[in-house]
Amino acid sequence: MSGRLDWRSGPAGPLRGTLGVPGDKSVSHRALMFAALADGSSRIRGFLEGEDTRATAAVLQQLGARIETPAAGERLVHGVGLHGLRASPDPLDCGNAGTGMRLLAGLLAGQAFDSTLVGDASLSKRPMRRVTDPLAAMGARIDTQDGLPPLHIHGGQRLHGIRYELPVASAQVKSALLLAGLYAEGETEVIEPHPTRDYTERMLAAFGWPIAFEPGRAKLTGGHALRAIDVDVPADFSSAAFFLVAASIVPGSELRLPAVGLNPRRTGLLKALRLMGADIRVENQRSSGGEPVGDLVVRYAPLHGVELPEALVPDMIDEFPALFVAAAVARGDTVIRGAAELRVKESDRLAAMATGLRALGGKVDETPDGATIHGGTLAGGTVESLTDHRIAMSFAVAGLVAQAPVRINDCFHVATSFPGFMALANGCGFALAVAD
Repeated sequence: MSGRLDWRSGPAGPLRGTLGVPGDKSVSHRALMFAALADGSSRIRGFLEGEDTRATAAVLQQLGARIETPAAGERLVHGVGLHGLRASPDPLDCGNAGTGMRLLAGLLAGQAFDSTLVGDASLSKRPMRRVTDPLAAMGARIDTQDGLPPLHIHGGQRLHGIRYELPVASAQVKSALLLAGLYAEGETEVIEPHPTRDYTERMLAAFGWPIAFEPGRAKLTGGHALRAIDVDVPADFSSAAFFLVAASIVPGSELRLPAVGLNPRRTGLLKALRLMGADIRVENQRSSGGEPVGDLVVRYAPLHGVELPEALVPDMIDEFPALFVAAAVARGDTVIRGAAELRVKESDRLAAMATGLRALGGKVDETPDGATIHGGTLAGGTVESLTDHRIAMSFAVAGLVAQAPVRINDCFHVATSFPGFMALANGCGFALAVAD
């Protein structure tokens, strides 16, 4: 993906309306992969039409899965079975999708053929040893460029199950090992220092694979089969996060966000905002495809700073940029610790948010694993997104309450996770435009 797109976000009045945010990216990735490996055809509704998920679909098609698009947000995947994928003569391009690359590394480690996973400039700087090292312990052979992509995966390796204790909690690494475990002899068990999202475990069970899991632990044995199912993808909580913060900080606002995924390992921001005094209700709670879902109703409420409990950190890794904005305009200080993982996302999100908020007149003291954000007011100014979609959208929210417009440079990658963000945002009251 190339090109340049800058935004201008201006102060706005109350935000109102009902917003259908896009489907969950994590669920969309996994639904595609498991459906491709299943016996039979699976229909996926609510699929995220983003660059990342489309890249995963394209990779699976290169590997021989047939995927139809009956309508926008819908995919019909004709599975080839656990051993039905075939080699591609060309590299498999994951684009900007770190989730796609790490999960595919686990899936491809058990195939009979060689594969090469590549990505864009941003993804090519993201660390992969945290995945390739434990996969190697299972018998995989994966070559990297000093721990970075491209990943050259050697096929025909005999994988064996291992018991692996993750040094750093990561749903992506856990999922990669469980995917490799589908092809391994014996039992694969993954133990986490803190529980992370259990999308992979819930979906494997829904597709009929025997798996035992509880918060912080998952285990399965190889040699079973996946059976096709229909998947309704819930709305992405990470996408809803920007509107939860926006409505919380713009006086007079009230937004309703229907059918949002409320996986307990994903909703740390919801708990954090409530600790800060946010007024967010969950209505119509239900289950969809093994995932808890509910309608979120958020109203403006004055926020105050908090010392964020470290236990919430793994459950809100992707939502920290939005939290930084809430903290910057809250009353008092917000202290974040235990969030070093943010330094190896699409950008160094700790540094990017601290630098951006300072450019708008905010006060942030950065630490190696977090920050202290001194709440107050934000002026206008120019910030760099570093081509990180979540940084860009977070500063679009900051512009709503800044004293003058905020210019956000390099917003092109927002389409990776949230196509149509600008139209949806402006529809509920944002003042967001393409900058000159």
